[in-house]
Amino acid sequence: MKIVFVYWGYENAGSMLDLRGYTRAAKAMGHEAHVYGPRDWASGLDYSKSLSGADAVVFVVEWTTALQFGDNLDWLRLLDSVPRERRLIIDCDGHYNEPIWFMGDYNHRSLQSSAEWIDFCDSLSDKIFQPTCRPRRKNVRPFLFHIYDPGWESPIATGRKKPFDMIYVGHTKHRWRGMFKVFKAIEKVRDKVGRVGLVGEGWGDVIDWMEQGEAKAKHYVDRAYMQAHRFEGLPAVPFNEVAATIEKGVFNPVVYRPVFEQLGFVTCRTFETPASGTIPLLLLNRDYVVDVFGERATELMISGEEDSDKILDVLDRPHHYAEIVMEIRKDFRERHSPEARLRELIGYIRE
Repeated sequence: MKIVFVYWGYENAGSMLDLRGYTRAAKAMGHEAHVYGPRDWASGLDYSKSLSGADAVVFVVEWTTALQFGDNLDWLRLLDSVPRERRLIIDCDGHYNEPIWFMGDYNHRSLQSSAEWIDFCDSLSDKIFQPTCRPRRKNVRPFLFHIYDPGWESPIATGRKKPFDMIYVGHTKHRWRGMFKVFKAIEKVRDKVGRVGLVGEGWGDVIDWMEQGEAKAKHYVDRAYMQAHRFEGLPAVPFNEVAATIEKGVFNPVVYRPVFEQLGFVTCRTFETPASGTIPLLLLNRDYVVDVFGERATELMISGEEDSDKILDVLDRPHHYAEIVMEIRKDFRERHSPEARLRELIGYIRE
């Protein structure tokens, strides 16, 4: 089977590692998969504009609804290459919903933009998926999309000093609310916690476009507070350096934007963090943690200022928490590997 993914790729954000896993798994399983675009655009991914012999076109919607490479003729070629029943939409941002507002975050500014987006998706396909176990719309089906790649795994080093006690990799978009809860837990015991680093756009240096219009609220960061408590804002890293960067910390908070919390979405970081030689601390609701990570993973949950002792316990007893992460890894290898996810996707394509 030949699968063409349509995706707007970024070097330091998004689902690039997931798509690399899909294309590699496809080769190993006797299939073909590539991302639509010029061949040499991004290292580590199979890009091609070839639609000859395509069996399916999968629109992975994240960041934007535009076509990254090409024009209206490319849209026509993509739609003409396969029949409607072989087109799938993976809605990774929750836009295929009515407007949702939660804790300052939102998926649409108006009913009109929601309706236009829903109409657009409906014009492309009847097979619409979201990375959640419980989609809100009746015609949306659950497909977690993001992968757990055992090749990302590195040992959880508990017997040596790491450069950071805590490190977080991710941009600032709607993350301040969740991250501030982590900061408050650390603040009470700051003298007992080593370096704390946040890697991504906006945590350290001010970026001009983040200070304009609506972007300012989305990317709000209190840098004076961070500086006062020695929380370091560091530059973003390319997607293929995420795992190695996460590994530099003893623990790593898993923080979602509020709309994703409401929708119960999984993200890239859901699966990347447990593989990355660190202990994930989950700032997520209990039902979600049990559904995705398993019952024992509730020991990894934190909620805010009252969890200062949990922070210290992770630093004092990393072996205990590493055992929980190893259980999560075992489960993820079986249920969320690139091969398992690709088999599931192919099943939906063939329906």
